[in-house]
Amino acid sequence: MWNVYERNDVWSQLDRAWDIVVIGGGITGAGLFREAARCGARVLLIEARDFAWGTSSRSSKLVHGGLRYLKSGQLALARASVQERERLLQAGPGLIEPLGFLLASYGASRPQRWFYNAGLTVYDYMGQRQSHHYYPADEFRMLAPHIARQNLDGGFAYTDAQTDDARLVLRTIREGIAAGGVALNYVQAEELIRDGDQVVGVRLRDQVQTRCGEVRARVVINATGAWADCLRGEIGRPPRIRPLRGSHLIFPAWRLPVAQAISFFHLVDDRPVFVLPWEGVTLVGTTDLDHDQPLDSEPTISPEEVAYLMAAVTAQFPALQLGLDDIIATFAGVRPVVSTGQADPSQESRDHIIEEEQGLLTVTGGKLTTFRLTAHQALMVARRRLPELRPTDSDAPALDPVDISPSPCEELDRAAWSRLLGRYGVDAAALVTAARPGELSVIPDTQTRWVELRWTARAEGVVHLDDLLLRRTRLGLLLPHGGAALLQTIRGICQEELKWDDARWEAEQEAYRTLWQTSYSLPDRALIPDWSELLAEAKSNQLATMKRYRRDVWTALVGGLAGLALAITLWQRRRMTRTVAAHSAAVVASSLFCDPNVTARTMM
Repeated sequence: MWNVYERNDVWSQLDRAWDIVVIGGGITGAGLFREAARCGARVLLIEARDFAWGTSSRSSKLVHGGLRYLKSGQLALARASVQERERLLQAGPGLIEPLGFLLASYGASRPQRWFYNAGLTVYDYMGQRQSHHYYPADEFRMLAPHIARQNLDGGFAYTDAQTDDARLVLRTIREGIAAGGVALNYVQAEELIRDGDQVVGVRLRDQVQTRCGEVRARVVINATGAWADCLRGEIGRPPRIRPLRGSHLIFPAWRLPVAQAISFFHLVDDRPVFVLPWEGVTLVGTTDLDHDQPLDSEPTISPEEVAYLMAAVTAQFPALQLGLDDIIATFAGVRPVVSTGQADPSQESRDHIIEEEQGLLTVTGGKLTTFRLTAHQALMVARRRLPELRPTDSDAPALDPVDISPSPCEELDRAAWSRLLGRYGVDAAALVTAARPGELSVIPDTQTRWVELRWTARAEGVVHLDDLLLRRTRLGLLLPHGGAALLQTIRGICQEELKWDDARWEAEQEAYRTLWQTSYSLPDRALIPDWSELLAEAKSNQLATMKRYRRDVWTALVGGLAGLALAITLWQRRRMTRTVAAHSAAVVASSLFCDPNVTARTMM
């Protein structure tokens, strides 16, 4: 990508004439950057913080079609997502991997087997695969031995996928650079430049050094996600984004062991919750709440969210007796959801928008899975101003092909080599070559190798220590206290590569410790509500709901039977009346025909 020596050289290129400037270094901006460069555009990507700093390093790590979108009727979104999932699985082994899902079904209060089966059948059809299977309760418990057993009807198994979201962003940006684009992190878009009422460029401020600049482009793309309305506000457009926070807990895999993801419904609000294996730990998520904190501050999990997620795992895995001391880390991300006015945040659509307003092309919303498709659609709009732009190739691989030949050294088996290829693409071989003795070994309790720290510090635009430990690698999420016990070892590997003197390293280390404590650990425990009370209330409400349900069913049944009895009685009475009337008429008719006087008078 670029290293500490090259940042000045990259900055010096900014006075070029650009076809496209992309503002925002998350997955949406990265996808636009890569696809634009591959189409021959002179494209610049700028990011105010670090690449993937926002939502794109704090997602649920899923590459999926969104099974719940079928329930809400968003069939087009679900179909596009499933198809893009398949493309990513094919293009990015080692980075995007299949993930088995278990969907448990409990009691009569949950959707029944036919409902699940119908949805999963459609889901499989969209992905052109047959992956789902139903297991009765006894077999399902063998797949998920620690889950709650009471009222378990059984469940389904199906397949989705997962990734390291930050590494996906970085590989996508790296491929855009290889195709001729230029990318810089820690560069703030201070102000839009306008010619009349049209946006024609951006004023920039370098947040690493004290310098400013201007860039002009034929197309300026706003891919800032949850911040999209900030730039739109400069041209007088009303807000459209509803920032929603999703938070997660991280447990050691040995403490919350799951071989595949498990999805279930929360007792409190009946929202879907999942527990899934990732990078040697177990993730629990997610919440879905309006985020009312400043967007420029690190989002953090709230005490109420901790209690909500702890209530979920306590109810679903009662035998494990999990507590706050078992949590390694937390993280929260803010989703850029396009507001449709729904009262319930979970009912908002996850689809994206592409709007051109006074020359500013805004691309936001959407899903991690569909970033490539979103980029293609946005570039179709950009061609109105760039008619010479080569067309996007919808059949091209979602990621650049890499050499999957055998591992370049004996210390890496096929799985380890595949993992490095997936995360670093064409740079994987250079990464292995950069290793010093012992650096190809795995960092204890992770799947990360020491050499990854060296390589990312050397070649991936690291500016701060949290870039290295929270996004280039994920050690800050995978190890207790953010990997504090390894900081001296990490210093020995990375300080030389980053060209930081001792004072700079100490300052970065202190800033990282503070950041991790405030944003990636648990909040003040005294503020975390007692989730056992949440569960007790939820179970009470559930019992009351079941009683009302049974009462309503019984009332309906009794009422129906009473109505049926009344109808039968009325029918019988009506039938009897008709029989009596018919009999009386027959008697009268018979008497008429038998009485000669009546017959004579009638004939006269």
